[in-house]
Amino acid sequence: MSVRNDVARTLSDMDTVALAVTDGMLHFELSVAYEVFGSAPAAVPGPWYDLAVCGPHAVRVGRFRLEPDHGLDHLRHADLVIVPGWADVDVDPPAELVGAVRAAHEAGARVASLCTGAFVLAAAGLLDGRRATTHWAHTDVLADRFPRVSVDPDVLYVDNGSVLTSAGKAAALDLCLHLVRLDRGSSVANTVARRLVVPPHRAGGQAQFVASPVPARDGHPLTALLPWITERLDRPLTVEDLARRAGMSSRHLARHFRAATGTTPLQWLLIQRIRRAQELLETTDDSVDAIASATGMGTATTLRRHFNRTLGVPPDTYRRTFRSRTDTAPTAT
Repeated sequence: MSVRNDVARTLSDMDTVALAVTDGMLHFELSVAYEVFGSAPAAVPGPWYDLAVCGPHAVRVGRFRLEPDHGLDHLRHADLVIVPGWADVDVDPPAELVGAVRAAHEAGARVASLCTGAFVLAAAGLLDGRRATTHWAHTDVLADRFPRVSVDPDVLYVDNGSVLTSAGKAAALDLCLHLVRLDRGSSVANTVARRLVVPPHRAGGQAQFVASPVPARDGHPLTALLPWITERLDRPLTVEDLARRAGMSSRHLARHFRAATGTTPLQWLLIQRIRRAQELLETTDDSVDAIASATGMGTATTLRRHFNRTLGVPPDTYRRTFRSRTDTAPTAT
């Protein structure tokens, strides 16, 4: 994730927040922003943000009807404009919303998107030449549709100064807390996080939450091979082993892997080992050494190196975050 600094800005420099809404917005991301910027924690002295909801008319957000405080032209008066998630990324966002967001940025506002709100910022040209992110399920779509945007699928949020983007769902909260941290300092951001009962800063990126798809089409050259591999992750496997099992040359195998998974056979194998390690960390008490052996990593040092490089957090941190606690739940007496 990207964090520029931890120096608080005075609230006089950044006090007006506008939520840009229209039909098709996602209510979760909208609610996150409203919760963070709409009400000050009791323990925080002084003024809080002046929050306004801006839209062209009464809008539908999920199953709810929302009556905005102002029209979209009010965005240009805000210090910070937040664009919540956009429900249908296959449909272009409304031109009036795109234009209003662009005009607000040109007027000097910081503009932040939550989840798929990045598609609105990209349509406005605000992400051209910039690094950005969105929900991991839509990063490829964003990159294909807007080739001038440098899409990073592995981070929770990206801060480019005047333009910020977050990954999916809960990462919207990470970005909102980051904005509070920039404006009011770590102490206030930590207070907001405690009120919301969330960590003030999460380690790693959204790679921790991405499921790795396995092609399963009947008749595909890899259909039988991939399950065979996943049943043998504890064993040393080479490209030659995989090619021999598939009945093809190593070069031919590499072409099929690239077409089906977007990566090489060994990189795909490494990801499957990491996924198995995640599963064992979540569901067992096995030591890191034992998990390294069970996933074909050999040593705990090797597992930690690949795990940290792939997911952005070490195995122990991942286990503390994701471990099921059903075995520690109190029992009736």
